[in-house]
Amino acid sequence: MTGPGEGRDPRGVGRFDVPQPLAADVEPARRNGHRPAAQAAPSPTPTDEIDTAATDEPAGDLVDVPTSGGTEPAVPDRPGDHWDRRVANGLAFLRRRLSGDYEVDEFGFDAELTDAVFHPLLRLLYRDWFRTEVSGVEHVPVDGPALVVGNHSGTVALDALILSAALHDKHPAHRYLRLLGADLVFRMPVVSELARKTGGTVACNPDAERLLSGGDLVGVFPEGFKGIGKLYADRYKLQRFGRGGFVSAALRTGTPIVPVAIVGGEEIYPMLADIKPLARLLKLPYFPVTPTFPWLGPLGMVPLPSKWLIEFCPPIPTAHLTDSADDPLVVFNLADQVRETIQQTLHTLLERRPDPFGP
Repeated sequence: MTGPGEGRDPRGVGRFDVPQPLAADVEPARRNGHRPAAQAAPSPTPTDEIDTAATDEPAGDLVDVPTSGGTEPAVPDRPGDHWDRRVANGLAFLRRRLSGDYEVDEFGFDAELTDAVFHPLLRLLYRDWFRTEVSGVEHVPVDGPALVVGNHSGTVALDALILSAALHDKHPAHRYLRLLGADLVFRMPVVSELARKTGGTVACNPDAERLLSGGDLVGVFPEGFKGIGKLYADRYKLQRFGRGGFVSAALRTGTPIVPVAIVGGEEIYPMLADIKPLARLLKLPYFPVTPTFPWLGPLGMVPLPSKWLIEFCPPIPTAHLTDSADDPLVVFNLADQVRETIQQTLHTLLERRPDPFGP
């Protein structure tokens, strides 16, 4: 509240729109060396002495000095905390997910969810747990379609997921690998949704050809369950590639085939035996017995920290063979060429990695 005589000019007329002069020993509050915009500095008077040298410094470099009235110096602003940004980004992500403000393609692939959730988790596995080394990424096209064909192993198909995450991170264009999975994968309630969200689809020629015709990278593991369900004694021995359906899809679209060899997956869950009666009872392709499963229960699902090596081989062109997509001899020869390339590369990588659990 103000007294009767406050806020009035000397003539007694109330004028609150005229700024009143400040006392000489009071300095307006400043923040980071700047006075507030609404608070102008008092005009110099003949009795005031101003240090003109101080005005030569930029405003942002002014140093706050305690005034005679005991005012504390202003504290400079600190850089924004990165955790604040992370929390804000996380909340924005949740808001988009809850409101449905995101996009999926015709196969159900959710790129935003893959980048924000799945790839960070897989990155911890392939980079920190498996210490994965990737080579030959320059053989994967920067754009346009390609069929990436790899060996399958490991009791649980982690190699497919690790390959997709490592390729996305190491490739200069950060391309997504659209994996082709067995029918069993898409009959399991939770696994089916996760596979679709990360870009997977059923391993059939129509879906593969649609993806390749759209310019995508498609990943396939022709060994199927025979590859991931083999015993540890048969590690790194490629199984039969089936009837070469992946080759037919590549030939019909003129897509190059990029063989890839993966070393390390055989040691994460070394399969010592397969209990076939129990597998038939549970309608599974196999029931594995490993050094840790089923003896340790859920802890037996923790993969052993083997050293991984992934190498992409030079692409095999197919554009000149598009008219031979239905020729069984051409399909068989090309599938055998891919299989032999992967097998020889596996031998080379195993020589580079003498210790399965080394650094």
